[in-house]
Amino acid sequence: MTQILSYLREYATSIDKWLLIFSIIFIGVFIVINYRFGLETKIISNLNSRWDKFIGFYLVYATAFIIPYLFIYFFRPHQITSPSFFWILLLIAPALFALKVTVPNPFNLLPASAVNRFIAIVTNLPFKLLILLVPLFILYWLTPGQTHFWGLTTTNFKWQPYFLMLLFMLPLIAFASSQADFLATYPKLKQIAFIQPHTKNMWWYKLLYEISYGIDFISIELFFRGFLVFAFVKYAGPSAIIPMATFYCSIHFGKPLLECISSFFGGMLLGIVASNTQSIAGGLVVHLGIAWLMEAGGFLGNLIKK
Repeated sequence: MTQILSYLREYATSIDKWLLIFSIIFIGVFIVINYRFGLETKIISNLNSRWDKFIGFYLVYATAFIIPYLFIYFFRPHQITSPSFFWILLLIAPALFALKVTVPNPFNLLPASAVNRFIAIVTNLPFKLLILLVPLFILYWLTPGQTHFWGLTTTNFKWQPYFLMLLFMLPLIAFASSQADFLATYPKLKQIAFIQPHTKNMWWYKLLYEISYGIDFISIELFFRGFLVFAFVKYAGPSAIIPMATFYCSIHFGKPLLECISSFFGGMLLGIVASNTQSIAGGLVVHLGIAWLMEAGGFLGNLIKK
């Protein structure tokens, strides 16, 4: 834990304070606009075609990601090196995640039945991970100087600090589990309640669902703390962590407000740790732990509410 605190202190002393202030104000305004007008929940979700939804998500993600980089480009141009390939990556990154969000799962085409509906649900996130992996492998091959596949390594990694971080998160998750908007969203496990009349082994279905749900956080850590940190640090230095955090915040626009706001700071924390340890393993431990604790909190909170 002491090592993580030293990472944070070092980053606090080295980061451009004006970039941080600008980005906090910018993402704060973007959050207000989203929750006032429902950019994701009302506008994008009501678009008719997947192509329209892809464009909608791309515009949201690109706005969140590119604007902080424009601040760097115009006011701190010396921080960006090799700008040609940097701009290509900058435009590609939001498209990759918009594709991940909108691409249809082929298992949705199975004949209508409760079991096939369950199969479509539990294969959806693993399929989306596969969709991300292909372009990330190509970009990894095109980006020189990468020691590991976007930080996917446990070399010299220590687990204990991240389990301590999860302990510190418990009171916050307990508080969130008493809030109405949180309980309306969690546990995600409620999505498969329909299968219960069709099986005598519901716990196996629940376990399979939670494993599938956890796979999504591998996608997120590999993309945000892996690709968006390790690819862009090469061109923008430590400042790359802040646009990553604003982008990360924007993918939470459909989530409860508190979760959306905290995602910016959580994204920065995990980005700083990944950059210093050259590994996304810590982020995976924390993210998976928080995700499953939130599932447990939602389950218990709804149980108590009844």
